[in-house]
Amino acid sequence: MPQLVHGHGRSTLDLWTLYFGIVTQSGPNPNQVTRTVSQTIVNSNYNNPKFNNDIALMKLSSSITINNYIRPICLAGNSSQFYSSTPCWATGWGRLRSDQPLVAYNILQEVQIPVVGPKECSCDYTQDVNITDQMICAGQPNKGTCQGDSGGPLQCKQGSVWVQAGISSFGPQPCALAGYPSGFARVSAFQSWITNQVFGTNVGFVTFNSSGINQDDSYVCSSTTANQNQTSTTTQKQTSASETTTTSSATVPELSFTLISAICALFTQN
Repeated sequence: MPQLVHGHGRSTLDLWTLYFGIVTQSGPNPNQVTRTVSQTIVNSNYNNPKFNNDIALMKLSSSITINNYIRPICLAGNSSQFYSSTPCWATGWGRLRSDQPLVAYNILQEVQIPVVGPKECSCDYTQDVNITDQMICAGQPNKGTCQGDSGGPLQCKQGSVWVQAGISSFGPQPCALAGYPSGFARVSAFQSWITNQVFGTNVGFVTFNSSGINQDDSYVCSSTTANQNQTSTTTQKQTSASETTTTSSATVPELSFTLISAICALFTQN
């Protein structure tokens, strides 16, 4: 059974160890389970255009049994709607600030950030990135993902159910810069691709429905916003060679695949 990863992470199989059931890297973690990777499947359209289709699958060396400490998350299905300002949470082991050393934090970090609609996000990234239907943006000034968070999930809650909306992919340097939300691979855009890759596996897709009115539908780029963002700000992948990736599962009652970003799956192949 596979797990979702972003398409731009590590790739040499013997360099990967996947950890489940941990929230600290310093231990002890009595409920920790580890697996190696037997196969990676990178989306063939990754990075076409830049940062697009940033998703990959990793097949675990053996399945993991679900318990009270290791549970799958539902994946957003292709009919899901994430309106602007929908509250979501990003998690990761990366930097808290761009000017800090890239040292993995002992405790898994989380931040609540609102979804930024595609029209507004396209206005924000006027130079560096072409925001596509395969991407979802989220963030606000001083809140977002940072280097080392790549491949981590963007999760939104619908009732009592957590749904994975995205996989951490790219963002501004410095992190969480005003006017530049964090960028994620949009999981709902890849339902068919995921299903085709894990044929015969029970994948838990659900439809996420936002409430209210989507303010992004009427969003119009202002000249102030466009001019403000014509800067030398660098858009970067949110990855690192020393990254420890926490992955999201796609199956029940056992796990055998994981999702990550494509760059993680490719990083150490080269």
